[in-house]
Amino acid sequence: MRIITANLNGIRSAANKGFFNWMASQGADFVCVQEIKAQMSDMREDMLRPAGYHGYFHYAEKKGYSGVGIYSRQAADEVIVGLGIADIDAEGRYLEARFGNLSLISLYLPSGSSGEDRQQVKFSFLERFYPHLAMLRACGREVVICGDWNIAHKEIDLKNWKSNQKNSGFLPAERAWLSQVVDELSWIDVYRFLYPVATAEAYTWWSNRGQAWAKNVGWRIDYQLATPGVANTATAAAVYKDERFSDHAPLIVDYDYA
Repeated sequence: MRIITANLNGIRSAANKGFFNWMASQGADFVCVQEIKAQMSDMREDMLRPAGYHGYFHYAEKKGYSGVGIYSRQAADEVIVGLGIADIDAEGRYLEARFGNLSLISLYLPSGSSGEDRQQVKFSFLERFYPHLAMLRACGREVVICGDWNIAHKEIDLKNWKSNQKNSGFLPAERAWLSQVVDELSWIDVYRFLYPVATAEAYTWWSNRGQAWAKNVGWRIDYQLATPGVANTATAAAVYKDERFSDHAPLIVDYDYA
């Protein structure tokens, strides 16, 4: 089973840069996308239903903003759009598709980098999302949460950790929250489970400022977090960097799960 997660920073832009041509060559069973920045009326047929895939989406109310999607080879048994929390759901940040005993979730956590107001929105999201993570962990299903978590968990997860300790995405409170998710709720960070040693190949996002991409001054903020039953079947993971579809790179994980 191959699962891909990718923040597209605009689905139309990513499509024009060849994302769907690349996706067609990957043999993925599931592809989760975030920050599609589109409404239903903006979506072309090849974005809604790429050849061989079913498409499911949670659009933001604000035009050109946020939004998540899931592409799957098989039709979902059930699709859950949103968390049932009005202000969060208005931003199109959560989509769950169920296939037998497997739940696949596409998630886009808020960024706090634009200012203190948005940082407080982010903290509010984290506080209210944690009980949902606890519920998912206890529900008896196998779950894979794919997405842009907008948090670099540990020092090994970004190039310049020393200079970013007061910046959104690497704040102590954000990192402590993610540690709780992993340590107390026992979600498994699948990439780090497979590759526990620091490597520059783990980065999934690069600032558009300076020469971050050219110098590989990156952050690992795109994750697949999974319940142990499915996480323990992971065999390989990779970040695809041969082409650029957005300021993020796709994270590909293979599982020996049926």
